[in-house]
Order: sequence, then structure tokens, then C-alpha cells
Amino acid sequence: MDLFAYDFMVRALLGALIIGLIAPALGIYLVQRRLSLIGDGIGHVALTGVGVGLLLNQSPVLTAVVVSIIGAIGVELVRERGRTSGDLALALLFYGGIAGGVVLVGLSDDSSNANLMQFLFGSLTTTSQQDLIVIAVLGVAVLAAMLGLRQALFAVCNDEEYARVSGLPVRTLNLLMAVTTAVTVTIAMRTVGLLLVSALMVVPVAAAQQVTRGFRSTMAAAMVIGVGSAAAGVWLAGEIDTAPGATIVILAIAAFVAVTVGAGTWRVLRRRSAPSRQHPAAQLEPPEVVLRAGAR
Repeated sequence: MDLFAYDFMVRALLGALIIGLIAPALGIYLVQRRLSLIGDGIGHVALTGVGVGLLLNQSPVLTAVVVSIIGAIGVELVRERGRTSGDLALALLFYGGIAGGVVLVGLSDDSSNANLMQFLFGSLTTTSQQDLIVIAVLGVAVLAAMLGLRQALFAVCNDEEYARVSGLPVRTLNLLMAVTTAVTVTIAMRTVGLLLVSALMVVPVAAAQQVTRGFRSTMAAAMVIGVGSAAAGVWLAGEIDTAPGATIVILAIAAFVAVTVGAGTWRVLRRRSAPSRQHPAAQLEPPEVVLRAGAR
């Protein structure tokens, strides 16, 4: 029987496609800025938000969004104003987020531990109609920001000082990046889980960089790889009964390996098939010929 004859599989596929599209669109800026692991850091902070929701019997998704945004903005302000480097700020985000989440979950009901695993590793097949609407609305907002502000965001990620001299609102754009990253991480909880969402932001971008040169073409290729991995991952997970989030990430990594090997092989074959250019020194006459010519 066709897996997508079931409503929950259709919702799972749509949710995965949305995340597979927006995660690389945002991730390319994070890679350009050398903050590839910020998704993991915000994911750990989102775990604290989930713990708050479970402890207060509120929606874990809503509390995770709020806590993640606060944490992302806090890290950005610390990085901008303080002497703390980006790596150290991420480390504080990692450790503080995971510690807070474990403590809060421990204070909540023991029966909530099973639900916690769904947020950590994803539970795509349990996506409800309401969850899908939230994912779609927030996903469209993130994608519109990433595409509409592409030139300004690229300038900020590439060289903040140049962007500031050019008159761009650097602080506002940095905070926008922090907020959209937090939103993407939290809405991806249902798809790939908090511990794996960063992979879907980074791996398709890394794969696209192997075969593209320009920023626009890299973004487009990364989005294609992300969507393809998401669609194939949902289908394969349904066929072999595995976790959809982990399957999506594994396929994305497989795509990276395949693209890297293919691109490397193509470069080697191209060099071998290209006509060898003779070194200019080899075109000179032998020494004795030159001497004879000069003796005449």
C-alpha cells in the first residue's frame, strides 16, 4: 500500500519538505559566518524551553520558541558588546542549555521523558494539522527574510566592518539572523529533532559548495539537496521503519559524500583529458643548436 495514502505521512512529508527548504537557506549564512554549530547551541537552549513547558504543563513548542529566541539574542549581544568570542559564547549556550533542560525535565513528571525523546530526535509522524500550519507559516517567514535580504545578509556575514561603513543596519541584521535561527531550530524539532537540526542547516550547504562557485548558485543547490534529502528520508523511513529525522540526516550526509567524490573524480578526469601544455623552456632549442646558431 502507498505510504502517502495516510494523512499522517502526508503531513510528515510536507513538514519535512518545508524544513529541508528553509534550513539550508539559513544555514548558508551561518556557514559563511563560520557559525556552523550555532544550531546545536540553540537546540540545547530549546531543550530548556521544552523543560519549562513540561514543568508548567504548557506547550513545549511555544516555550521552546520563546526561550530559544531569548538565548539567541543574548548570545549575539554578548558576542557584539563583550570580549567573549563567538566560539566561547556558543560553548556557554551548549552547556547552559543542556544543563537547564536536564534539570527542568527532572523536576517535571517522569512520564514526560518519552515526550522529551521526541523533541531530541524528532517525531515527524506525530505532526498534527496545527503543527503543520505553524511550521508552514514560520517557515515562509524565515524563507522570505533569507531571500529578500540576501545581499544585505551576505554583506554582514562576509565583512561586518564593510557592511557597517556601507550604511547597513548590522546590529538589526545580526539579531534577525539570531531570531530566524532560533525559529528554524524550534520548528524543526518535529522533523529532525533538536540534536540533529544543525546537520540539515550545514550538510546540504557543504555538499553544494563542492560543485558551485557563486553564493546564489550555492544557496539554490543547497536547497535542492535539502528538499531531496527530506523527501527521500521520509519515504525511506516509512519503508524500512526507521526514525525519519535520523534517516533524513544520513541521506544528506550520503549526498555530501557522493557529491564530493563525484566532483573530485570529475576534476581528475578533466585534468587528465586536457591537452598537456608544454613548458616554455621546453620550446627552446638544445644548447648545441643555439651555440651553432650564434657561431654563424
